[in-house]
Amino acid sequence: MRFSLRFNNDLPVRDYVRYAQAAEAAGFHQFWVSNDLFLRSAPVILSAVAIATERIEIGSCILNPFTIHPSEIAMFAATLDELSGGRFNLGISSGAEDFMRWLGLEFRYPRTRVLETVQAINKLTSNQNAASVGVALHWTEEAWLRFRSERRVPIYLGAMSPKMLEAIGEVADGGLPLLFPPEHYANILPQVQRGLARSGRTLKDIDLAACIWCSLSEDQKAAESTLADKIAYYGHAMSPTLLEQLGLAQADFAPIRHAWHIEGDREKARRLVTPQMLRIGIAGTTDNLLQRLDALVALGVRHISFGPPLGPDIAAAIQAIGAAVIPHFARD
Repeated sequence: MRFSLRFNNDLPVRDYVRYAQAAEAAGFHQFWVSNDLFLRSAPVILSAVAIATERIEIGSCILNPFTIHPSEIAMFAATLDELSGGRFNLGISSGAEDFMRWLGLEFRYPRTRVLETVQAINKLTSNQNAASVGVALHWTEEAWLRFRSERRVPIYLGAMSPKMLEAIGEVADGGLPLLFPPEHYANILPQVQRGLARSGRTLKDIDLAACIWCSLSEDQKAAESTLADKIAYYGHAMSPTLLEQLGLAQADFAPIRHAWHIEGDREKARRLVTPQMLRIGIAGTTDNLLQRLDALVALGVRHISFGPPLGPDIAAAIQAIGAAVIPHFARD
């Protein structure tokens, strides 16, 4: 079993250093940081984390080839892999269409652009010329890194749609599918396996992380409140397919969205989050967490990735997972 932590890029840089050091001490294998628009820079955060840690792998979840040119993504990946001593994993995907609209960028051929980017970056970090003419990317004969990459940097694909889930199995070293709720793994697995079949690989050949939201605390109400805050902000944007698994619809989130985004009343929005909505993630003690994770592992999961909010006290949550959850599965 492998275990990782995922963070949004909305915290002070020194907090990531502290949490990464705690995660390394607790036995986590990977530490991921997102690169959402107009928040702190994941490349800077991960550079600080690389210098402050020794063993834990670090990764971006995710960079996209619309706001960052693939050549620059390759430069960043090879440089951070060098800085970290071969511990960097490159998480990429097409990104959020909302972000592109904010910037006035066209969101054309998202899956094709990602697939062509994967192919180009694999060549560049393998110290090969990436010159090619594709549908989305047009590379000249000068497309190569001017320094030596120590290795081909592993690429993980972020995915929620069926086609991108298939792409994980088809071209990636690993995958970061978001599971809302955690049991959604049963639905995404066949899609990943279709891609694996096309590439002649099996699940053993890739690192497929089951990416969940969790909020841990001995105080059940505090844990639920922290998770409710996350759900209140993002719930309305989740796909109908995901919500249907919990008997929910996007319309159920309309009053919450109005309270948060229109009225600016976050407390009201949190109060409107129902127990049913809270099952999008996992909130409570490590016992609550283990109940749902045992079922997830029974489905075949071999990498659990714990994502924000993690809890009212993030450092305590990292320690709790390291003390109770990781040893639990290490015994199996």
